[in-house]
Amino acid sequence: MVAVEKDPRCRDALAEIAAAAPGRLELLQADALQVELTALGPAPRRIVANLPYNVGTPLLIAWLTRVAEDPAVLQSITVMLQREVAERLVAAPRTKPYGRLTVLTQWLCEAQLLFDLPPRAFVPPPKVVSSVLRLVPRPAPLAPASLAALERVTQAAFGQRRKMLRQSLKSLGDAQRLLEVTGLPETARAEELTVEQFCALARALPSEERDGA
Repeated sequence: MVAVEKDPRCRDALAEIAAAAPGRLELLQADALQVELTALGPAPRRIVANLPYNVGTPLLIAWLTRVAEDPAVLQSITVMLQREVAERLVAAPRTKPYGRLTVLTQWLCEAQLLFDLPPRAFVPPPKVVSSVLRLVPRPAPLAPASLAALERVTQAAFGQRRKMLRQSLKSLGDAQRLLEVTGLPETARAEELTVEQFCALARALPSEERDGA
């Protein structure tokens, strides 16, 4: 096991655990956002973490980006997050939590909400409920698409989620053509689309838009 901890104040407590289990725990004082996953040892790799609320989402996006490059880089991710964030990862279309992070997560992983933890489980108690969630990378993404194109499509669609797609997708060029090519109704809104339909939009982007030009 490799323990990544940025706060030097926690090092002594972790050192006691390492001493009690010789050779089984390696301490790495570093910022998890800067740690390359392959540097943590050979596959299979599993992440188990209580994510700080202020960097939980950036960490997840960083790990998912690596999974998009190589699904075998991680076998699973089991994390504790603020419940509102966890609900976004497992949300279904036509629900309020469904958004960009939902699409990215479910495109690459199977997500399962395991259980909640109330504030009284911690000292001092936070002001939010926490949830434990497991993500298992798919052998291949749910549908063909490039990460860059999918990010552009979801940014445009959810950036104006209350507007119909014929309006919200205008920043990507010819919204009418995109909708005709993919067979999507122009009156639909972002939260109504499935992950597969977002991937279809990503594939339909002109090459210059697909690459973020």
